Amino acid sequence: QVQLVDSGGGLVQAGGSLRLSCAASGGTFNSYIMGWFRQAPGKEREFVATIAWSDGTTYYEDSVKGRFTISRDNAKNAVYLQMNSLKPEDTAVYYCAARVGVYDYRSSLRYPYWGQGTQVTVSS
Repeated sequence: QVQLVDSGGGLVQAGGSLRLSCAASGGTFNSYIMGWFRQAPGKEREFVATIAWSDGTTYYEDSVKGRFTISRDNAKNAVYLQMNSLKPEDTAVYYCAARVGVYDYRSSLRYPYWGQGTQVTVSS
């Protein structure tokens, strides 16, 4: 059974940085893509970034391009989200997610495996 444990959230001032981590276990991930989503209070869960485990291809939501970087460490079965130049509107619970295949990668409904979430709060 695939398990994801995400961590690294916290409170940071606007303009600051955080690095989220996702530890994956229980599967062979070469055919997976790993995603980060976020959900702010009263809003739907939204796509942030995703990376293909096999070749490292990445995709980003437009509002985080140039500020966030998703990466993976195959040896550790870990995925990271480096978040720089954080803004108050980045405040949300961030979730790591995993699935096989890349079709419709922005849809949270396509991901069967989820971490428990980690809170990111950016103060102005």
